[in-house]
Amino acid sequence: MKILLSGADGKMGGEIIKAVSKQKDYKIVCGFAAESSEKEFPIYNDIKNIKENVDVIIDFSIPKATFKILEYAKENKIPIVIATTGFSKKELETIKEYSKEIPIFRSSNMSLDINLMADIVKKVAEVLKNSDIEIIETHHNRKVDSPSGTAILLANAINEVFENKKEYNFERMQKREKRNKNEIGFSSIRGGNIVGEHTVAFFGENETLEIKHTAYSRQVFAEGALKAAQYLINKQSGLYNMNDIVK
Repeated sequence: MKILLSGADGKMGGEIIKAVSKQKDYKIVCGFAAESSEKEFPIYNDIKNIKENVDVIIDFSIPKATFKILEYAKENKIPIVIATTGFSKKELETIKEYSKEIPIFRSSNMSLDINLMADIVKKVAEVLKNSDIEIIETHHNRKVDSPSGTAILLANAINEVFENKKEYNFERMQKREKRNKNEIGFSSIRGGNIVGEHTVAFFGENETLEIKHTAYSRQVFAEGALKAAQYLINKQSGLYNMNDIVK
């Protein structure tokens, strides 16, 4: 499988390169990044200069770069795995429109375990409907978006139980009022080199249930992205995610 790696100069780009080096069925033939360079493959900063034929694109970048490579994917009818986070609602709608033209696999977290966790917390929410639900996420000090895309993914899974009527509270300091029973609260912690930690807590009157996931290495996301790329090959145009692989 010939891969175009978008975000080739980033930390996750490096993890993808490392993961591919251990596999005989994948090859990165070129990359896209803010600055052109040469690694084991050419990295372009101008999409117009890309000349290699590829089977799939893996994108671990920033939203602005994602839409550049997404346009390239549409023009050349190439499937794309989007692992970038931090999109606005409007940008997510735009990605959905692109998926009418090409196969797109998008997930806020490429970990299989996290997506199993999303399924679990959804089932718990069905039973503990009267709980106060809080999501706490911790990441390294270089992460830009807050809360994490994974925290939103978990909240969205829970909110399906409530017909998407739960409100998301990202900032309590400015409101200074007691907790709204109809909300899901978010807390974000940034520090050190923590890869990712997510806890969903269900608070009852007399007991609390917490479900937690901890990622110890970024390799789990790289391996998940490669699984997603393999899944996407030969698929019809449409929007796919980790639930499709889990099923």
